[in-house]
Formats: sequence, C-alpha cells, structure tokens
Amino acid sequence: MDRNSNRIERCRPSATSLHRHECSRVLCRFLYTVLWERKWSASPHVLPFIVAMLCARLLLLPALAMLSGVGASPRPYLTTRPSRPDNPALNRERADAVKASFQFAWDGYMAHAFPNDELRPVSNGFGNSRNGWGASAVDALSTALVMQIPAVVDTILEYIPTINFDETSDAVSLFETTIRYLGGMLSGYDLLRGPLSSLASNRTAVGILLEQSERLASNLAFAFDTPTGIPSNNIFFDPQGTDGSTTNGIATIGTLVLEWVHLSDLSGNRTYGDLAEKGESFLLAPKPASAEPWPGLIGTGVNITTGLFTDAAGGWVGGADSFYEYLLKMYVYDSSRYGHYRDRWVLAADSSIAHLASHPSTRPDLTFLAEFDGQERIFESEHLACFDGGSFILGGLVLGEEKYTDFGLELVNGCHDTYASTLTGIGPEIFRWVEKSAPANKTRNPPPPAEDAAFYERAGFYITDGSYALRPEVIESFYYAYRATGDQTYRDWAWHAFLAIRENCIVGSGFAELKHVNAPQGGGYRDLQESFLFAEVLKYSYLIHAPDDEWQVAHHGKNGWVFNTEAHPFKVWGPPI
Repeated sequence: MDRNSNRIERCRPSATSLHRHECSRVLCRFLYTVLWERKWSASPHVLPFIVAMLCARLLLLPALAMLSGVGASPRPYLTTRPSRPDNPALNRERADAVKASFQFAWDGYMAHAFPNDELRPVSNGFGNSRNGWGASAVDALSTALVMQIPAVVDTILEYIPTINFDETSDAVSLFETTIRYLGGMLSGYDLLRGPLSSLASNRTAVGILLEQSERLASNLAFAFDTPTGIPSNNIFFDPQGTDGSTTNGIATIGTLVLEWVHLSDLSGNRTYGDLAEKGESFLLAPKPASAEPWPGLIGTGVNITTGLFTDAAGGWVGGADSFYEYLLKMYVYDSSRYGHYRDRWVLAADSSIAHLASHPSTRPDLTFLAEFDGQERIFESEHLACFDGGSFILGGLVLGEEKYTDFGLELVNGCHDTYASTLTGIGPEIFRWVEKSAPANKTRNPPPPAEDAAFYERAGFYITDGSYALRPEVIESFYYAYRATGDQTYRDWAWHAFLAIRENCIVGSGFAELKHVNAPQGGGYRDLQESFLFAEVLKYSYLIHAPDDEWQVAHHGKNGWVFNTEAHPFKVWGPPI
C-alpha cells in the first residue's frame, strides 16, 4: 500500500467535522495519484476534469450537508458512524477475556505479594512503593466490583479493616495515597452501598471503608499546614514532617479535590473538602499573570509559602495533566457547586485547541497537543498525556459542545497511531514530532535522528523514551470515544491494545513493564506490576465491552458517576449531567 492510501485508512475511523476537509484533501491527492500513475485509459484532456469533479464533490458535500442538515446526527455527540454492527456475543467474549487476565494477575499477586503493595512478576517477589498498605488490593476493589468477582471482593473487604494507616516508615505521597487508597475505598463504599450491594457479604466491612478513609485523611491532613494552605506532597508520619520541598506541582495540588470533597460529603465533615479547595484556589487564580501564557493554561510549579507560580511551562502532560482533568470532573461531580471549575476547563480547552494543537510534518492527518514554555511550543508528548482525548470528549458530552468531542476524537486518533506504529502494538512513554507549520530548529522543533527518519516518515512521531509502564491513558480515551459515539472502531482499538499488552507484558506470575515498545519482545522486562494495572488498564479494557450499567460514562445520556484519575467511579453528588 502506498503512502497516500495509508493516509486514507487513517482518516476513515474518526472523520469528524474538524478534519473532514483534511481527509478530503488526502482523498483528492490519492485519486490524482491513482488515475495518473496507474495511467487509466482516460484521455489526458479528460483526466484533469474527472479529478476536479470528484474533488469538488468531496470538498463541497460536507459544507452543503452542514447548511442543509443532511446527515445530521440524532445526538450532538454521535459524530462517527459505527464501523461495523454491534456484536453482543463478541462483546461478552472480549469482556470475559479481560476478566480472565484480571484473575490471572490477581492470583499472582495473592500467591507472591499480598498484602504488600505490588507484585514483581519476573522474580515472584514484591515491592512496597506505596507504604506497604496493600496498594494493589485497594486499587483492585472497584474493578473486582464492576467485574462482579465475589471471591476477590470478599478478600479485599476482609483485608482493608486490618490496614494500620497510622504507621509507615517511608515518605507518604499525598497525591498517590489520595488517588489510590482514598479513591479505592470511597469508590468501593459507593458501589457496595448502591448498585452492587449484593456483593457486600460483610456489611460491617462496607462501613469500615468510610471509617478507614477518614482515618487515612486525618493522618494526611497536616500536609496542608503551610502558610498558604497549599499542601506539601511528600510527608512523614512519625515524627510528622515533610521532605523540605518549597514547591509543589499543579497535578499534585489539583488532583485531591474530588476525593477530599467526596469524603466530606459522605462523612458530613467539611474539613477535608475545605483543605483541598483552599490549595486548589491558588490554581484557579494563578499569580503572577505571566504564569498563565494563554487563558486557562498555567505553569506547573507553585511556591508553597507564597502561592506564586515559579514557572510558565506545562501542558496536558505529567506534572500538570490531572489538574485539567479534575477541573471538568468536579463539575460533573456537582454542577451546582463547581461551575467555576468548569469555566476554567473551558478556557484551558479553548486555548489548547487554538495554540497547542499540532500536526506532524509527515502525517498532517494526526493531531497531538504540544507542551509549552511561556508562549513557545514544545513538540513533545507522552503516554500520560493521552488521557486528553477522553477529557475533551467528556467535556463535549456534559457541556453539549460538539467541538470538544470532535477535537477529542482527533486526539484519540493520534494516540492510537502511537500504538499502531510500533512492533509491540503499544505506545511509548515519550515521543516527539516536527510541527508542519513551524520553522525547524534544533531546540524546539528538531528533526528526528537519522536512525529514526524512516519511522517518523511513516508514523508521524519518533520515540525518545520507548518504555511502557503498564499505563492506561490510551485505552481510557478509547473508552470515552466509544461511549460518546457508539462507534465499534474504538472497541476494536481497545481490544487490540489489550491483546498487545497481554501478549507482550505477561511474564512469570503477572504483567511486567517493557523496556522498549519498538523492540522485539518489548526489549525485555522491568520487574514490576503497578497497582494501576488492576485499577485502570483492566477496568477500562473491560468496561468498553461490558453491558451498559449506571456507573458507565454517559449512561442513558447522563453521568451519574465520575471516575477519579485512578479510574475509581464515584457517585456524583449533584444532579447527573
């Protein structure tokens, strides 16, 4: 297949309104190439006329359809046509396969690592990177619930009351402890008191989930005892103290509010939510003004003592990512209280479309979001940033703005390309590209190394860190894309991603990280199975094929639940939107 026909294939799955014109241009180039190079038997005088008529039809029909309403979707967010009919039997088969992989990974963890934090599958050992409180067990609870695996649920419910959250000799990450432990327990509490109460064989243990959440949060609360109320992220319990850092980041400050507010709402103790909201307030009104290069897009570092930003660099990447995610999700959680969070997300989303959207020089059909330093763009992104498509899609759903859904689908298509282009079928940790509309230079818009030139020509990106740390973000965005559109393409993409992970990452007693996704057999293994394999990768891989239930995104067109950044579903407090 030549390069033009390859681009047609890549346009087809997500030909949304933002890039139908680009796809039409690609089709025109293809038609001309085929008709001319294949030397069809048309007269040389007739050939240009044929191509012109076909291209005029391709380029004008979308505009005419928009004016006339022809082909308009019955739902504002249904922006693609299903690629194939739905197949319930196939969906069940795929969901069961993901469930079997969850059980395999869980059995390995139980055999060799429980109740420690994580399994080391290559050596059949264990690690305790999250304070030895059993992170994999707590992170797995909500997934075991939505998969409805009673034996696993019972094991975790018996274990959580035994955790001593008062003691640890290691530094505690406020951010990681919040999203994994608090998130996991609060989600389990919501699900077991609500739609999955039949799985609560031990009613007492369900109540203890909330008690343990309060105990843990009370132990963490001194992190907010700073001159501004901006928390320290790395703290110690005995004696109470911090690691001495004078700054914190917008992700680690801004990814607490959902869990801490929900704990306040469930417990009736406003203290928890007030603490998180106080720290968040400095991110909603950043100072100095130079820390906000474009409306809504802000720097990353914040001085804990003064509340002033220390830089103007950032993006939808690690260190900043989930701050933007939670601006929108707080509005989903309670639209009556958090409209100002929504407004900040809208500013960031609009500025990202206007200033950060970028198209590789060799694959202008792809869209990525650049990073920024001030108003200078950096054409680099990472696996972590691939949640961005899902965030834009969710924004389109809850705000009724198709432009966000369409742009989100563009981003999903780009992140899919990072998977489809490698030997393993899995995307890399960090990648770069050359922006087609910006002047090339060696610092901000560098060409790929010579050894990567052929790969870049085909894929539209080149790899700068090829590792894979069992991350979920690409499959997460496939999930949101499917829930918004009903397009079976996204189910197929998620299935292929799951198969690639299963084929390449299973080793010994579980799933291990890969050293390089574009090397044979992933370049070897890193001996670690992170807890978020259970919480995120396997949950999103399952939910996209699972039957519709109330915790699913856009269930009957509304969101009665919202997922925290660790994929733990919380019941919303305000009216579902």
